[in-house]
Amino acid sequence: MDKIKNIIQSSIDTKQAILNDTILLNTIESVTNAIVNTFKNGHRVYFCGNGGSAADAQHLAAEFSGRFYTDRRALPAEALHCNTSYLTAVANDYGYDVVFSRMIDGIGERGDILVGLSTSGNSTNILKAFEVAKQKEIITIAFTGSSGGKMKEADYLINIPSNDTPRIQESHITIGHIICQLVEEKYFSINKS
Repeated sequence: MDKIKNIIQSSIDTKQAILNDTILLNTIESVTNAIVNTFKNGHRVYFCGNGGSAADAQHLAAEFSGRFYTDRRALPAEALHCNTSYLTAVANDYGYDVVFSRMIDGIGERGDILVGLSTSGNSTNILKAFEVAKQKEIITIAFTGSSGGKMKEADYLINIPSNDTPRIQESHITIGHIICQLVEEKYFSINKS
């Protein structure tokens, strides 16, 4: 029982550290505004991650393209790893390091947003996608752990104040949900308390 309580407390402590981090809270607000502006200007939001972070990327993309709280029209968002034929062909023919960068090169446009989720902030395939995104004037948002890793050079850094992968991923989803709710409210002028 104590182990369970300690794990829950660790999750609470991480979220409390986020709550006390004014810079991080301001970044969340800035990211929300950037995504609203991207959608208002007719552009798209792409997500990428590996393993559990791929699941989180797909989850957050679905919140935009499906719905979050309200029935409303779909917003143009997708996770880059969902086409398994593409993913396996490019990984086999060119290497796993370029699976996201090739996709961004093919479909990304100036004014889009690329969100990369990596607990270490050092996922090579996301870093390469960020490089292509910068060349194409696509806004980059990094969801990482405390150091930000090499992804700290993104346009926006959401670095969770933890080095513990499960706590980081839990917080990625918490912040992702906050952003989805705020974007939905702002974009569709919905007021929720």
